[in-house]
Amino acid sequence: MNEIKLVSRTGGTNTHIQIGRLTVGLDFILIAGPCSVENEIQTLEIARAVQAAGADMLRGGAFKPRTSPYAFQGLGLKGLKILAMAREETGLPIVSEVLDTRDVAWMCDYVDVLQIGARNIQNFPLLKEAGKARKPVLLKRGMHSTLSEWLNCAEYILSEGNPNVILCERGIRTFETYTRNTLDLSAVPAIKELSHLPVIVDPAHGTGRVSLIAPMSLAAVASGADGLIIEVHGDPKMALSDSDQALTPQQFLAVSRKIRSLRLFMESLN
Repeated sequence: MNEIKLVSRTGGTNTHIQIGRLTVGLDFILIAGPCSVENEIQTLEIARAVQAAGADMLRGGAFKPRTSPYAFQGLGLKGLKILAMAREETGLPIVSEVLDTRDVAWMCDYVDVLQIGARNIQNFPLLKEAGKARKPVLLKRGMHSTLSEWLNCAEYILSEGNPNVILCERGIRTFETYTRNTLDLSAVPAIKELSHLPVIVDPAHGTGRVSLIAPMSLAAVASGADGLIIEVHGDPKMALSDSDQALTPQQFLAVSRKIRSLRLFMESLN
């Protein structure tokens, strides 16, 4: 991995990224919210619920890359304005996915963290544009990406002058069909050996099954992850996207408590 100059770990110093009152890479961060922003009432209700349950940031998709062109594609600018309203009320920083190079600059007015999803990990013009924006970037691992490929994608962002990259393990495509993806938790300690960047885990996309989100969240904490990103919906069966992997607010509260307890226990061991 000699070609990865800026991302590579060259010493003991880890990257810390300030987002509001949070320091990613130092504080353990819990990001939660709906897969898609569907309407104002839905988003504000979920924002209040996840904040009460201990979330540090609110996630929500205003632009949705979907396999089918006929599936719900998101509310676009209207969705971003709803997310801004949720931030105004709750104080939670906003994480939302950007799909197009033309949208990077103006989306920065609405979100605190630009997410680049698994399908766009090797969209190099988009990576470069995110690097120029200087806004923190949540870079998800591609479903077929090796660790080297993933880190090279992060290198594109850093090479444009943006050091604020958070890596996100979200599962890779294997021959297994029981789960949506295979959550590669070995990537967490491996990335920490290779890079100074913080790394979080997405157990929702990583498994695609509500019943597996809690145990894999705890396993992610035990693996040394710097945070988690979890989908939450008021009525998952009615969700316009990813209904099979969204927790209810009550389920998220229960998981959040376990996550925080395990994190405190692990900190006591150091």
